[in-house]
Amino acid sequence: MSKKALIIEDDDNIAELLRLYLEKDGFEVFSAANGALGISEFERVAPDVVLLDIMLPVLDGWGVCREIRAVSKTPIIMLTAKGETPDKVSGLEMGADDYITKPFEVRELLARVHAVMRRSEEPEEKAKKLSFDKLVIDMDSFELIIDGKKVDAPPKEMELLFHLASSPNRVYTRNQLLDEVWGFDYFGDSRTVDVHVKRLREKLEGVSENWSLKTVWGVGYKFEVLD
Repeated sequence: MSKKALIIEDDDNIAELLRLYLEKDGFEVFSAANGALGISEFERVAPDVVLLDIMLPVLDGWGVCREIRAVSKTPIIMLTAKGETPDKVSGLEMGADDYITKPFEVRELLARVHAVMRRSEEPEEKAKKLSFDKLVIDMDSFELIIDGKKVDAPPKEMELLFHLASSPNRVYTRNQLLDEVWGFDYFGDSRTVDVHVKRLREKLEGVSENWSLKTVWGVGYKFEVLD
């Protein structure tokens, strides 16, 4: 049974190019030219992957991503002409699985499509909950509890913190974190990790003397736990 891809893109040339390559790769392809139609097609088709432009009429890609993430974990790859790191981080924080900037190499995009789909098909582990002094990271309910209070944190911040805290005192490079947390061989700017760590530190700094989110200069990051 072929996999289904939904292209939400208002540029007919790009949409057609993606359709040709995805069909050649064995996908059944559906498309929509604006955000509102994209959500309708998503509900109708139940695709296995979504290729989502940001600059869309009626409802932009940010809004479409939020709508999809409210009901589904289907992999989303955002497509946009914007290449600045803050735009990438915004897309990833809203729950997108990947982000690729136009113009792009079709082979690279197909590689990313397969990577995010592989990750989504991995069986979920049982309960995911870590507890430290004044800190609880609960991935089943996606709750971050700091000093007894629930603190709002985007999904990728939660996943990054959980990944680091699952192996206390282990040092991860930025590329390792991008690969293991975002779930693909990252082709872009590793500063994405730095931005997420910075935002986590704003929430965690000074909470406990027993653990901390540390920078290992020239290498990467670790969740340090004192003996």
